Amino acid sequence: MKMKREDVRNVAIIAHVDHGKTTLVDELLKQSGVFRENQEVAERVMDSNDIERERGITILSKNTAVFYKNTKINIIDTPGHADFGGEVERVLKMVNGVILVVDAYEGAMPQTKFVLRKALELDLPVIVCINKIDRPEARPTEVIDEILELFMDLDASDEQLDCPFIYASAKSGYAKKELDDDNVDMSALFETIVDYIPAPEGDPDANTQVLISTIDYNEYVGRIGVGKVDNGTIKVNQECALVNHHDPDKLRKVKIGKLYEFDGLNKVEVKEATIGAIVAISGITDIHIGDTLCSPESPEAIPFQKISEPTIAMNFMVNDSPLAGQEGKYITSRHIRERLFRELNTDVSLRVEETESPDCFKVSGRGELHLSVLIENMRREGFEFAVSKAEVLYHYNDRNQKLEPMELAYIDVPEEFTGSVIQKLTSRKGELQGMSPANGGYTRLEFSIPARGLIGYRGEFMTDTKGNGIMNTIFDGYGPYKGDLNYRKTGSLIAYESGESITYGLFNAQERGILFIGAGQKVYSGMIVGQNPKAEDIEVNVCKTKKLTNTRSSSADEALKLTSPKEMSLEQCLEFIDTDELLEITPSSLRIRKKILDPTMRKRSSFKK
Repeated sequence: MKMKREDVRNVAIIAHVDHGKTTLVDELLKQSGVFRENQEVAERVMDSNDIERERGITILSKNTAVFYKNTKINIIDTPGHADFGGEVERVLKMVNGVILVVDAYEGAMPQTKFVLRKALELDLPVIVCINKIDRPEARPTEVIDEILELFMDLDASDEQLDCPFIYASAKSGYAKKELDDDNVDMSALFETIVDYIPAPEGDPDANTQVLISTIDYNEYVGRIGVGKVDNGTIKVNQECALVNHHDPDKLRKVKIGKLYEFDGLNKVEVKEATIGAIVAISGITDIHIGDTLCSPESPEAIPFQKISEPTIAMNFMVNDSPLAGQEGKYITSRHIRERLFRELNTDVSLRVEETESPDCFKVSGRGELHLSVLIENMRREGFEFAVSKAEVLYHYNDRNQKLEPMELAYIDVPEEFTGSVIQKLTSRKGELQGMSPANGGYTRLEFSIPARGLIGYRGEFMTDTKGNGIMNTIFDGYGPYKGDLNYRKTGSLIAYESGESITYGLFNAQERGILFIGAGQKVYSGMIVGQNPKAEDIEVNVCKTKKLTNTRSSSADEALKLTSPKEMSLEQCLEFIDTDELLEITPSSLRIRKKILDPTMRKRSSFKK
């Protein structure tokens, strides 16, 4: 018999990137007394890894739990970036409702629409939280109209449309039900969660059923499955069957090693858990997302939507340049292979395949950001390797037509830049679908564009809009192949010989284009030291020294002035490299190089093409 468990609420926080989800969770944790009075608490405490903290983005969904009066509220903080959409989809299976956080100035953004659509499809009740109402340019009442329009566009039911609105400033730590209330804390939001989000229900006397929605990984205990108890109870040392909705042949007997529930930021060991509880389970080596743990007598899998497929791939390979092995700690194919397969433990949208060469692995993900975060993590751990240019993954339909991943790009730019943005995106096979005025003198452009048309465009976009443009993209299924594309209009300046760069050689080379290196850096033949504004590649000798003669002229010995080199970030390097180039990555350097280092062999292969 089904029962409601009134002392628990399970809720996910969803929003567009940067609308304040993680800060809001911080406040809920602080005000529910999770931290001691005098405890030092980092800002955005939920963003636990370095890259999340530096970039201010959430990459992995996180679980936490707070108590309000006598109710335990399990909260899941989700990512806002489209590249990590796989995280959002499956987390919604664990909860009974969502809090949609919307910036009081920016209003409904593309990702707001994406995450809201997922929640409405699963028929989850929504609490709308208008955040940042203390921003000077906030416009909460207009934003509410935008949100209601968005609900109607997404065919929300009447019950869903009748959702509660909360006005908040997560940074200042208050939430209120009406704009003119004078609340000083988050109690209005806590009360709305308890009143409006339904309690989880299930049959406590039925056979055990737990759907695993997230995988955590820990060096000491291995894989940890996180999921919600749908029916029955689960106990330590219980014998269970492991089954999967998408893999009917899977049936394994397993034993529950340890069982945890969440309390604040900690996992607390428990002996048993019943319906509605969100639990973490360790001791099962081969547990995957989408698996159901159930009683061996009647194994029945809980249905679960498939994780979105990757759309983009790049090759990770052993670094074989003349400077290989000098800066990294882990450099062999065994190290790289082990690390990539370990990443699969926690990242569901990633695929790793071995290729014909034992030194090269094909890694596929949801977008450039998704893969660049993995590269940056490996680099910090001391890995040295090389990667190729990102290429999109094509599909073929029944009639053997080539299909490619399409994206919807929403671009907000000041009016004077619309012309150049439209021109650039049309040349990259984009189609303008709509143009409308946005807030603050901006124009919103909507484009449908192949995913490969966006590869390497973000840096250019920031330059073209003088840093004022905002671009958001969402995967939009597969469409017919749109024809060939030229990624780069410029060529490369290639080092002609190996050695150390010298001011005299650089001074002569800088007349040819923009340099990426300064004096006193190690270079090798075939390494790319700069960018040629024209379309062809040029070889330059940056190691060239001045010939000494015994005649002196008054002007020749004046100091040579070098323009400062263009320093490239990892993203910029990944955007810059072309299909015949590689990016060499070590813990301390990023070097761009040609795949074929020998100039004669390189010429031969270009003739063959």
